[in-house]
Parts: sequence; C-alpha cells; structure tokens
Amino acid sequence: MPEARTVRSTETREAIMAAAERLYAEHGLVAVSNRQISEAAGQGNVAAVGYHFGTRADLVRAIMGKHSEAIERIRQRMLEETRGSREVRDWVACLVRPAPEHLATLGLPSWYARFAVQVMTDPLLRAIVTDEALTREPLRETLYGLGRCLDALPAEVRAERGDMARQLITHTCAERERALAEGTSTRQPSWDDTAGALTDAITGLLRAPVTPRSPAKEARTNP
Repeated sequence: MPEARTVRSTETREAIMAAAERLYAEHGLVAVSNRQISEAAGQGNVAAVGYHFGTRADLVRAIMGKHSEAIERIRQRMLEETRGSREVRDWVACLVRPAPEHLATLGLPSWYARFAVQVMTDPLLRAIVTDEALTREPLRETLYGLGRCLDALPAEVRAERGDMARQLITHTCAERERALAEGTSTRQPSWDDTAGALTDAITGLLRAPVTPRSPAKEARTNP
C-alpha cells in the first residue's frame, strides 16, 4: 500500500521534527543525539533521524522551513498593506510582527523561539538558515522596502543595526516563550504586545543618530 507508507512516513517525519525541536530548544544542538530524538519521537529504530533527514543540518533546515512557511504567509498578508509606505515603522512592523503572530498560534508550551536561538548561536547553521530565509520573496521585499527608507544610513551601520535587530527579535521571543512555558511573569501581556514593543524598539534603533568615528577608531577598524 504505497499511500499508507507515504502517510506513515509523513507522520514519522513530523514526530521526529517535533521531538528534535523540543530537545534542541531545551538542551542545545550539540548536546542532543539522533538516538535521543528517535526515542523521544517514539521510533524504535535509532537510525530513523538519518533515514528521514540525513544530517543534523538537514533536520534543522526542515524544522526552520516548516515554521518559515507559516511566518512568510503572514508577512505576505502584511505586505499588501505596507507596499508604497515610506515610513520606517511600517516596514519594521512587517519585519517583526510575523514571527510573534505565528508563535501565538502554537499553543503552550511551544519550542520554536528557543530552538531558533540555539540555531542562531551555531555559525554554520545560522549561515545556512539565513541564506535560505533570504530566498523567500516576502522577506526580500520587506528588507528592500525597509532599506529604501534607510538609504541615508551608511551601509556598514545599517548592517550592524540589522544584526542587533535580529538578536533583539530572536532573544525577546525566546524569553517570552520560556516564561510562558514555565508559568512565570512576562513583560508584555500578549504576543501582539510583544510585537508592538519590538517594533517600537527596532524603529528607534534604526533611526538613532550615528556617532562619527574618531580617527583612532577608524585606524583600528581598518588596519
């Protein structure tokens, strides 16, 4: 029964991704073995992860890709209202809001935000998922629209602040997700409020004045 095998294979892949996302979020990428993931996914065959996904990088890409598809659908919807705007805050909202809105749909507990933090601390995996994210048209259009509003900002400053913004979004979402999972207090009452606070903060970050570098600093930066 080929159809039944396809269904079982899909269910097994989903179970493995769910188990891996949780374990990676709780313990980090390096500390979790394929055997642990297979056991947590209810698979008797310890080679199930390798059979269905290949390498750890492939498994991480599959998990990130699943969530990214949902996030980019939200971003595409927001773009319909944002196109044509020349306001930095409108484009920052389009950049920031899709992830918290997606996280709000995952229920309690969820693991994706904490999983994403673990991925972003691994240089190789961060490069892989970042490169793949930039192939998604809604994100590319959002970054282009935001860039047009920041054309007066020096390119190196824009890149640096972009890195800061990514860290702020990733870690703020992860901390809220952790607090919700543990039942402790959160700074904002909802994911929507969290998205609003992030939008405010990142808009301020991008629009902040640039301190001129002293000649000594320039020399150290550009030997």
